[in-house]
Amino acid sequence: MALTDTFVKNVKPDTSKAAGTKHTDGQGLYLLVKPAGKYWRMDYRHADKRKTLALGVYPAVSLAQARKARDNARELLAQDIDPSVIRRVEKATAKTAAANTFEAVARELHANKMPGWSTLHATRWLAQMVNDLFPFIGKMPMDTITTPLLLEVLRKVEKRGAGFSARRLAERAGQVFRYGVQTGRCKAHHVPMLQGALQPVVTQHMAAVLEPAKAGELLRAIDGYTGQPMTRAALQLSALLFQRPGNIRAMQWSWIDFERAMLTIPAQAMKRTVHGKVNGRPHLVPLAPQAIAILRELQPLTGHREFVFPGLRTSQRPMSDNTINAALRRMGYSTEDMSAHGFRAMARTLMVENLPGIGADVLEAQLAHGKSGPLGMAYDRAEFMQQRITMMRAWADYLDRLRRGADVLPLVRSA
Repeated sequence: MALTDTFVKNVKPDTSKAAGTKHTDGQGLYLLVKPAGKYWRMDYRHADKRKTLALGVYPAVSLAQARKARDNARELLAQDIDPSVIRRVEKATAKTAAANTFEAVARELHANKMPGWSTLHATRWLAQMVNDLFPFIGKMPMDTITTPLLLEVLRKVEKRGAGFSARRLAERAGQVFRYGVQTGRCKAHHVPMLQGALQPVVTQHMAAVLEPAKAGELLRAIDGYTGQPMTRAALQLSALLFQRPGNIRAMQWSWIDFERAMLTIPAQAMKRTVHGKVNGRPHLVPLAPQAIAILRELQPLTGHREFVFPGLRTSQRPMSDNTINAALRRMGYSTEDMSAHGFRAMARTLMVENLPGIGADVLEAQLAHGKSGPLGMAYDRAEFMQQRITMMRAWADYLDRLRRGADVLPLVRSA
């Protein structure tokens, strides 16, 4: 007797039979009822062998759907095709398609690249994928994504006023498609076809004081800063050392050699790739007498702690990454006037224009700007050290003159 929807819904398992109980519907179809669930099965013969085909689980697959699946299988048998073989092919195809989606390929690329990326870059890379690409094309097979579709997704990012993010996202999508081509997941690399399609982005440089007179005003404002003494010292050293803000605020006393007048920033603390952090040389920063004097004044305050500029809430961490910028705002410098990173641009501009004899290679080495090519690593070597010592002292003396106004105001002689 054929099964009914009511029977299928209400039938209970026989707990005494672990293998389950069969309830036939006809033409090989039956419902196998177990304590774990209700399973549709079909018994058939092909090539003189008895076989069983799984057709799904109730209630996800209804009685009507199970019968349709049985009929489809019988049509295949009529053509001497084993439905189990077709089922395996379909599963393999689905598995391959799932592995070929944009999200699957992107996550695979991310996993392969992550050991060589910094934690911050790896996190930001995947976060941008999750937020801006996966919701729209993540589930699509790579070969079904077209250039116009990718452009449409990127323009969604543009429309929220994030033009730079859209271009960065295009670059990262390009990495995924290039990897897809390399691994045989797709044939087309769409991103090169997008050239000129996105809106141009005007690069905004970090705000910085670049004129001698204004630099003198800034230095005098720093000396008169009435906030935390540690913050004032961090501002003064930012100008004297022109290192990245993160290296200034995270400076440790163990990095400072007063006898040699040298600050040694470990490779792992520098802005480098993972390989560079592990295998690179430390970055050396000669300390002019003015910098030594500031550090000596700080020693009674924080010399017994790990960080030169410990955080206010806990000394186990350095000062906040916004402390220096907040101090500049308090001094009256807006985000368009000056930033913590702007001390680097200030040093580079004023030094080139006003301190003759400073070699570009020496300055770039002190800025810790990486350089490609076989000579790139030479910029971290000590072969420029004497020139860098001379340069840092000349820079500190020049800042003193700017602070007094000697280089920007005419000297008035008495009669």
